[in-house]
Formats: sequence, C-alpha cells, structure tokens
Amino acid sequence: MKLLSLTACLLWVCNVCAQTPHYEEKNGLLRLTGAGAGHFAELPLKCMQHAFPYKTGIVYADSSFIQTPASYHPAFYGCYDWHSSVHGHWMLVRLLKKFPDLENARIIRQKLTENLSRQNIQREMQIFRNKENRGFERIYGWSWLLQLQAELMTWDDPMAEQLRANLAPLARQFSVSWRDFLQKLAYPIRVGEHTNLAFGLRLAWDYAAVAGDTALQSSIREAAMRFYAKDRDCPVAWEPGGYDFLSPCLEEADLMWRILPAKQYGPWVKAFLPGLFRPGSEPFTIATVRDRTDGKLVHLDGLNLSRAWCLYGIAKHAGSEGEQIRAMANAHLRAALPHVASGDYAGEHWLATFAVYALTVEH
Repeated sequence: MKLLSLTACLLWVCNVCAQTPHYEEKNGLLRLTGAGAGHFAELPLKCMQHAFPYKTGIVYADSSFIQTPASYHPAFYGCYDWHSSVHGHWMLVRLLKKFPDLENARIIRQKLTENLSRQNIQREMQIFRNKENRGFERIYGWSWLLQLQAELMTWDDPMAEQLRANLAPLARQFSVSWRDFLQKLAYPIRVGEHTNLAFGLRLAWDYAAVAGDTALQSSIREAAMRFYAKDRDCPVAWEPGGYDFLSPCLEEADLMWRILPAKQYGPWVKAFLPGLFRPGSEPFTIATVRDRTDGKLVHLDGLNLSRAWCLYGIAKHAGSEGEQIRAMANAHLRAALPHVASGDYAGEHWLATFAVYALTVEH
C-alpha cells in the first residue's frame, strides 16, 4: 500500500512538472513560451478547414451567390467567419516564426500551403470586385489580411516566400481600398468592435511600414492627424461597452505613438489619458464575462487581451510612468489567459489570436 501511495505521489509530481507554463515574465512583460505556442496553435488548427458553423457577411447580389462559403472563400472559409480565419492564419505564421520547433509545425505548414494557394487567393479576390461587396470585411478583415502579409514578408522561409507571393495581389487591393475609403471618411469610427478605425489603421500602418507602401502610410498619417491629433480626455468611464473586444481609448493611444514624433506623443497621450499616469490610478478595470457560450458577451475576454497589448505599447513610449502601465497590462493578461481555451466555440475560434498577439507583440 505504501509503495502504491509513493508511486501515485511520484506520478502526480511528474505530471505537475510536465505542465510547462504557457507564459513567463521577462523584463516586466508576459511572454509566450514554447508550451504556450503549441497549446494555442491547436485552436485555429481545429477550425481553419472546418466549414461549419459559418457566419457569412456577404451581400447576395443574385442567386449565383447561394453556395457554400468555401466556394467563394476557398482560403478563409473556416473558423466561423472570414476575419477570424484570416487572423487564425496570421497566428500560425507568427508561431512558426517564433517557435520553429513546434510539435505541430508539419501540419501547420501543410494547412497554410493548402489554404493560401495562388488559385485560392485569386478566387477570394473576386468577391471584393463585386459592387455590393466592395466593403466586405472593412475594416477589421482588411487589416488582419495586411497583418498576415506583413508577417509573411518578415519571415525568411521558402514557404513564406511562396505564400506572400500568392497573397500579394489581395494585399495590394486592400491597400488601394484603404486609401479610397480614408479619402471619403468624414468622421472617426469610435466603437469597441470590428469597425474600430484606430485598430484597423494600426494594423494597416504596420503592414505599410514593412511593405514600403508609402502611399498607404501617408494616407493613414493624414487620417490619424485629422481625426485624433486634437483629442483630449478620452471618456474612459464609458468603457467597456457590453460587447467590446477593443478599447476605443486605448486603441487610439496605441495608434498615435506610430504617427506622432516621440517628443509630441508624450504630451499628447498624457492629455488624452490623464488617469493612466496618476500614481495608483486604475482607469481600466478588468472586464467581467458572465457567459462564455454567448458569442457577443465573450468579446470581453478579448477586450482584456487587447487592452494588454495597447498598454504595453503605450508603456514603452510613456517614459518614467511605463512601469505602472505595464503592470496594468500584465493584470489584464493574467485575468484573460485562462479562458482562451474555454471549451466553447464562441470564444475558441478567435481568442487564441488575441492571446498570441498580446504575448508576442513587438514595439
């Protein structure tokens, strides 16, 4: 009996030791580990070629559109909707770049190659040429597609070279669409969901910087200055909205350090978010999720993750107050990360992307 008890105890200890943490703290930031990368990779792998359930966002111009989503979205038909599929692909590319020895690297490469073929991307482009669907996935999906292309462009790998060549025509199309849209947009879009303008501009800016797309950068800079340069005292008390997965205030602040010179950003962000810089102040309390099976309410887990990456970016450009802002970011991450793999598809099909972005973000 004693031998059995000792054996059980040893097995328990070995099991605990084997449970390598998914993240660790480095230089004040929470960063992804190899074990975490493998864990999070499983979520988009489960759904990127899983056709249903699927929420389409296209306009049916005529009866020819009545077909399965994979017919008109042969690359991005999985993971519930188009944009979630796109950023799921981005996430897998980033994980392979940072952790090339991932246990599931072979299957990731296989699925990326199958989905992001030249033929599939050419087919994807057709929907955006249709008059009724030129604005499909504006702003969120456009921006994640550009982020996917930027990730491929910064990866020295033969597969990545082929995939970015396949994706390039769609990325260029979205660059033009972004510039056209910004010329016509009269007011900023300050919401906590997909059409948040500041978040979209930030992802598009990062692509433009990598691609050397100076026309897109100029368009984004002009729009950001027109909409945000004079903003003061963002109404933090109005956040969060019940369905938010983005913070309108923080996304704007995280965009503007890319746009403003360093000497101008410090005074601007302190005037825009003064509470963020008061000692002991906590203007962004951790959001509460009451039902993770509800596709809208679970957005708030994503909000905690996206707040973290914004706070990290602001902290790096905030001078001496950066330490307390990073602590806020870490608190949001620690609260959200245990719920990324909740067991319910409502959150699992997309939250891993937000977790990986927050744990690997570079400024």
